[in-house]
Order: sequence, then C-alpha cells, then structure tokens
Amino acid sequence: MKVDGPFYAQMGNAAEEARRLASIGYDGVYTLEGSWDPFLPLVLASEHAPQLDIATGIAVAFPRNPMHLAYQAWDLQNFSKGKFYLGIGSQIKTHIEKRFGTDFSPPAARMRDYILALKAIFDCWQNGTRLNYEGRFYRHTLMTPMFNPGPNEHGVPPVLLGALGPKMTEVAGEVADGLIVHPFNSMPFLTDHAVPAVLAGLAKADRRREDFILQINAIIITGETDEAIAAATESVRQLLGFYASTPAYRPPMEAVGYGDLQPELNRLSKEGKWGELGRLIDEDFLDAFTTRGRPADIAGLLKAKYGPYADRLAVYAPYAAPDSMWAAILTELKAN
Repeated sequence: MKVDGPFYAQMGNAAEEARRLASIGYDGVYTLEGSWDPFLPLVLASEHAPQLDIATGIAVAFPRNPMHLAYQAWDLQNFSKGKFYLGIGSQIKTHIEKRFGTDFSPPAARMRDYILALKAIFDCWQNGTRLNYEGRFYRHTLMTPMFNPGPNEHGVPPVLLGALGPKMTEVAGEVADGLIVHPFNSMPFLTDHAVPAVLAGLAKADRRREDFILQINAIIITGETDEAIAAATESVRQLLGFYASTPAYRPPMEAVGYGDLQPELNRLSKEGKWGELGRLIDEDFLDAFTTRGRPADIAGLLKAKYGPYADRLAVYAPYAAPDSMWAAILTELKAN
C-alpha cells in the first residue's frame, strides 16, 4: 500500500514543500482544486522531488473540456516520467453553475462520457487510432498531425475518479482506472456501498479488481501531546461539520445513523453560522469518520481499517504536526 500526502502548495513554495513531503517518506502527493490551480504546482513537485508520484486529487472536470484536460495530463505524464495520476471529480451543482458558470447535467452519465472521451483522445495519440468519439455530451472527431503530440514513452496517464454516490462510483469501476474515496467516508459506507458499486462497475466492463486502483482518503487525528490532540480534534470537528452540511454528503452519514443531522447542519451553513457546525459533531461521529489515537497507534489502526481495501492511502490531517511524527507513522505504515 502506497501512502500519499496532501500537497497544499502554491507555485512560490511548491519546490520546498515537495522536498519536505518526500523527506517524510510519502510515496506521492496530491493537490486539491481549492484557491489555486491544481496542476501547475505538480510541475515543480516533479522537478524538485522526482521520486514522488504526483496527482490531482481532484481537479473539477466539467468546467474543462476533455481535450484541454488531455493535453495537461499528457504533458505532466511525460514531464514526470510516468508518475502522474489524473484525478477528476464532478463537484456539486451549485459550484458548477454559480462558481464556474457552466451548465449542470446528470453527473454520473456525463462523467462516464467525459472519461470515455478522454480515453479516446489518449488512444488516438498513443496508438494512432482515428479520433472518432461521439457521445451524449462530448464529441471529438478531429485530430490533425499539427495538434497530435504523439505517443507518450511513459504510457497513458491513469484516470482516477473521485466519487461518493453509487452511480458515480459504479462509473469509476466501469470506465476509470481507479476510484478516489472521498475523505468524508465511514467504514460501513465503504464496505457496504462504495466497494460493491466499484465491483458492479468492473463486472459491467468485464474488468478485474487487480487492474483497478482504490485510493482511500483517511482523516487522521493524532498528536504528540494531549494539547496537540485536542487542537487536532477541534480542527477536524470543524472540517467534518463543513462536509456534513452538504446534502450530497448525506449517504455516508446515513450509513452510521447520522442522516437526520444533515438538514440541521445545512440550515446552519445557509445562515452563515459556519463556526457552529463543529459543535454538532460528537465523539461517536468522530470515531465513525476518522482514525484517531496516539502516534504510536495510528499505523496499526490504519492498516487494520483500510489494509484489506486500499491500494493507496491518502493522509488527510488539516492541522500542524511535526514532520518527525509523520515520518515515524509512515515508516511503520509501510513496513510489512
């Protein structure tokens, strides 16, 4: 199981941050589509820490045309010498329409079409296949020599899909190369909903689990002192309150008996009472959605919890902690 670290870096500090994460012992780094571009910092990460896998985790797909994204992925795959993973996701309707200013359509069906279009473009470039993709949402039927980058000596970049709902998760199994399990996950949701949906998608396409990448994001609460653990707990409590306020994230809550809490958190978010969300996240909720304990216990807890399922584990810890602490955890986590 490989372990990936969060790459919250802008261009000015990307090189230094990549070297730091590599020195801790991460196998790869992933960016988020937040307040800055998720692709550009990965160039510097690959240049200054070439041993790292690099990934978008995730980039929002629908505001970008498949052709645009294909060129970006091709360049990063080539530059990183085959270490790039293209992680994409759909985003929710409000952001697609009001932040990105584009039309929203049935997300699972559109994403299936999007990934098939991407793969048709990749196939054209890598194998010389005539580009002739005509889907429900996307149409790509022209590729002249001037615009064809040609075969990538490091292979076609894998496409990983971030998904939460059953339809999107099944799409991942059917047409993507892997699934990025959202950090807001619980074990009953993972085992009873996400994994079966992936397997259904794989079966639909007559594909094997061995040829599919399952990356699980794990929210971790730990610290070297009681004070550090308390601070980490409060930070994560607020994060979980934010996630849980989004209606689309209700299914993982329902899987552990917290579905009825979602409307109240949503109401508080609409009233702008963001600071109050965390107070509704109790201890049982924390246990369901996080892995928490002393640093010496974290690796064992993660292995027991995710070891049977994860090909890659993405660490999500939104608080400050010593690099030496994480280095020790990663050493134990990756030991046989």
